[in-house]
Amino acid sequence: MSWDRPFAQPVPLPEGPPAQTLRDAADYIRKLPQPERDGQEWRLAVQMLIDAAEDRGPMLFARMGIVRALEAHAERTLNPERQGQGNLKCDRDASI
Repeated sequence: MSWDRPFAQPVPLPEGPPAQTLRDAADYIRKLPQPERDGQEWRLAVQMLIDAAEDRGPMLFARMGIVRALEAHAERTLNPERQGQGNLKCDRDASI
């Protein structure tokens, strides 16, 4: 397992330097408030990070998961009336 695997392109984060590695992305997620971290988008992103760290999933999916969760957060922040729409289902045993 390697949390030091680098992304092909850094993931820009709203605060601080961009995430260069899986560890950087995981550290960012750990600092989120628990209710936000428990959201479906972040749970899916975490699963994709774990899969990439364990060589069970591509780094591209891990990056996409983080970017998607960040975009969903920005969308909810800009449009709070749309909260709860467009939910993703996160199931550890789901196949992609």
